[in-house]
Amino acid sequence: MIDAIFHFPTDGTPKDCVQIKSGHINHTYLITTDTGVRYILQWINQFVFPHVDKLMHNMSAISEYLRAQGEGSSAMIRYIDTLDGQSYYNDGQGGAWRIYRFVDNSICLQHPETTEDFCECGRAFGAFQYALRDFPVGQLEETIVDFHNTVDRYRQLREAVRENRASRLDEVGEEIAFLLEREERACQLHRMREAGLLPLRATHNDTKINNVLFHDVTRKAICVIDLDTVMPGLSAFDFGDAIRFGASTAAEDEPDLRKVRLDLELYRAFAHGFCEQCPSLTEEELRALPLGAFTMCLECGMRFLTDYLNGDVYFAVDRPKQNLDRARTQFKLVQEIERCWDSLTSIIREETGV
Repeated sequence: MIDAIFHFPTDGTPKDCVQIKSGHINHTYLITTDTGVRYILQWINQFVFPHVDKLMHNMSAISEYLRAQGEGSSAMIRYIDTLDGQSYYNDGQGGAWRIYRFVDNSICLQHPETTEDFCECGRAFGAFQYALRDFPVGQLEETIVDFHNTVDRYRQLREAVRENRASRLDEVGEEIAFLLEREERACQLHRMREAGLLPLRATHNDTKINNVLFHDVTRKAICVIDLDTVMPGLSAFDFGDAIRFGASTAAEDEPDLRKVRLDLELYRAFAHGFCEQCPSLTEEELRALPLGAFTMCLECGMRFLTDYLNGDVYFAVDRPKQNLDRARTQFKLVQEIERCWDSLTSIIREETGV
């Protein structure tokens, strides 16, 4: 049993602990007590999130805001304070821990099994963003500075190329050329943000379907979870990251690129749910959604490639070249988006009228 659990109030004595393998950053465990009550215990990766207090501040600020608006019960998960009233437990050895009560009759999908699953995912993240439409974004801390600053991601890539810490540069010449050819377009959202053409929102920034809990019978979305990366951002970021992960026909680390395609039915399903539940988006934001998909695929692939060049120090890997495979799947999706661009923009127009 992990000692951290005993620093939180639980219904009964913890007796069983099983690690849940999901995500690249934090470690997650399912805890069961002798009364049958279950909890989710998470270890926060402080290499990625060095300022845990900022992260938990954001969650508390959003939770309090939603509660005041009467929307807190369904928009997001609620974390439990420690026995001494803190929002997380610091074990003194570099470990930061938090828990929430397991949501009964819920399931977590790793990929959409039907188009309706992905539509529900879109509804969940659209509703989350709509609930926070008037949230004072200035109250939020940047838990990861410049997380979706694509200009800075290119700077980090060039630094990784120059330093070549893991002596892998010779393997990735084509991938680097691919990124450099698309640099201007990839940075377009960032430029629009700087120019004030797109409003800053309280965005989730990790809109994978496995960050939504679904009812195990009705398959309706219950709430959004894992709010580590909630920060000021663009609605196109949340839309694009969901498409990047959920509308791909292959796993994120699929070595066989022939299996990687963009599923237009899934794209439409998510767009329908997201835009339906977030009617506060401006016309400029709606028109930027396809560009969000392009940018998130390219930026995430660049992050995987940069980490591969640096020796796999950020994303967890289970095998050699896994980060390189991840990068290549993202670049294949970029090519798919480029190929289907007219269809992607038409779908948004058909779903929203802009």
